[in-house]
Amino acid sequence: MTEATSARSVRRPDRRRAAVALAALFTAVAVADAAVDALLPGPSGRVLLCVAALALLAAVGCRGWWARRQETAPPSTDPAAAGATAPAGPAAEAGAPETALWRMRTTVRDEPGSLAALCTALATLRVDILSLQAHPLSTGTVDEFLLRTPAGLAPAELTGTVAGAGGSDVWLERADAHDLADAPTRMLGLATRTALDSAELPLALRQLLGRCTIHSVPARSLTGQPQAEEVPAEGVLEEHTMKFRDPSGGSLTIERPQVPFTPTEFARVRALVELDARLGQRIPPRRDVLTLPEGNEITVRRVDTGDLAAARAMHERCSTRTLAQRYHGPVGDADRYLGHLLSPRFGRTLAVETASGRLVALGHLLWDGDETEVALLVEDAWQQRGIGTELLRRLIAMAAEAGCESVYAITKASNTGMVAAMRGLGLPLDYQIEEGTLVITARPGGLPARRADGPQLRLRDGSRRG
Repeated sequence: MTEATSARSVRRPDRRRAAVALAALFTAVAVADAAVDALLPGPSGRVLLCVAALALLAAVGCRGWWARRQETAPPSTDPAAAGATAPAGPAAEAGAPETALWRMRTTVRDEPGSLAALCTALATLRVDILSLQAHPLSTGTVDEFLLRTPAGLAPAELTGTVAGAGGSDVWLERADAHDLADAPTRMLGLATRTALDSAELPLALRQLLGRCTIHSVPARSLTGQPQAEEVPAEGVLEEHTMKFRDPSGGSLTIERPQVPFTPTEFARVRALVELDARLGQRIPPRRDVLTLPEGNEITVRRVDTGDLAAARAMHERCSTRTLAQRYHGPVGDADRYLGHLLSPRFGRTLAVETASGRLVALGHLLWDGDETEVALLVEDAWQQRGIGTELLRRLIAMAAEAGCESVYAITKASNTGMVAAMRGLGLPLDYQIEEGTLVITARPGGLPARRADGPQLRLRDGSRRG
């Protein structure tokens, strides 16, 4: 429909309404004349009738003028006034502009107007402040922002603008959708994760603090010598380091050289560590029953130090060659590693259990500072059945869920089984060989679906697991 046609269709009802209004006006005049003659005969009645007619004409004229003014007024640009029925313009059809999320920290002077000046400077770059947390210090205030910026805004321009507005020690890193939750919601979520699984504490701390390095040091070394330093019960806060007593013994050290820790962060970390200590060691009770190609059923579950005796019994059934390929050292020392490997404090361990309850394979995902190590041990009689590949895929998936950027495996160059299992992941791999030791690094973010070739394990409900 053209604009002219639309205008004509609108005018026709207006003309009909005008005719009806005119007829009503004449009728009203006749009724008014009869009433005036009956109540006030003579010239005074006619004068009153003329005055009423003039007032009516003036009211009709004012109404028409106001209606024409409203028709010619420009449309409102207020989104609240426009409502959901506002027409979509070219900008809406083109889609919203691309944006990026950033976490930013900066220190501002503890003076009135200093934060306002910083926010004004961000507004000039069309930066949207989604959330703000203030960490008061004795010499100023550390403000932590969650920002939504135009995608084309360079980080250097953003930090330069903040510094020019009075911010110092500016720190910037990419954020994701998890950071959109407010601080109380994030803390409750991290506390829930920690309460459900002992292995989640290092991951929760890293998500809370951003880029940092976390070291859990056992109380004693494998030879029984004291290893961890004594830490006061209330913990230690230094500029770039925090130290706590590890709930399982030893010490927990957190380092962040990029940005100093604040007392607020120290209090939050101490609350999570105390929660973990009060709940004790715990792992989720999930168990998956799988079927091997030959028909045997096995169970995959998480294990901890409570399974230490069963893990040692598996060591006794493994050959010297298998243990040497796994531990890269004297076979007699293999049992000493198990207490560390099975502790949820240092990572996650999956075990394969037969129908009779005997452990036949162990897979470890170990937190190693900023990096993550994966390791496998499969009892000789159960090798070449797809068990190692199944464990490895599950461990890599856990690493991806935990946000680990890379996972590495240390093995001997002659360990063709481990090399084949890593290659079977379908991920880009980096190889580094030093004196017969092979380090294979994978990035778990792009873990593909299972391939159809090779041994297939099936869940008891019939779904396939490669």
